Amino acid sequence: MRRLSRRAFLASATALALAGCTDRGATGDPGQGTPGQTATATDEQATPTGTLTETTAPTGTPIHPDYETTEVRVRTPDGKLLGSVTAAIADTPDLQYLGLSDTESLPEDRGMLFVYDEVGDHTFVMREMDFDIDIVYADDEGVITRIHHAPAPGPDEDGNQQEYPGRGQYVLEVNYEWTTERGVETGDVLDFEL
Repeated sequence: MRRLSRRAFLASATALALAGCTDRGATGDPGQGTPGQTATATDEQATPTGTLTETTAPTGTPIHPDYETTEVRVRTPDGKLLGSVTAAIADTPDLQYLGLSDTESLPEDRGMLFVYDEVGDHTFVMREMDFDIDIVYADDEGVITRIHHAPAPGPDEDGNQQEYPGRGQYVLEVNYEWTTERGVETGDVLDFEL
């Protein structure tokens, strides 16, 4: 998969830069991505729009610097925009397992989009989470099938017992009550490009 190669290339380049090395022997062309599709399947020729960003939290800590990102817009079925976030893309088993568990906080305009190869049943847990989130399941066309409001684990809990099942090909995680504040509900649509 080109996305894995791109991540591997970027991780190697970052590691080399941090180590003070100037050897650029790693191969891979970060400009050559596999064209994605819009989640709403309305655009026949989607182009890759995922970009790496160095967005930082107020503390100056980078937020998901090693992830590709995409703008996720949430719309009503008739197209009215309800809200949008820049989402880090979790599209490999390792990234999906890690999720937001190593994130201390999430700015209001950020999220994480989990991308699976096909529609399936998934169960998300709040493993090692430091903050509350909304978990939004969507089918292969981006239609929202289920929304959970998931509180952070308690002080003596690891979050593994907090299970939030759903069916979908895409799962968007955003700040707690983000969906409620914007009137997002099942039947609305996630619109994005990969």
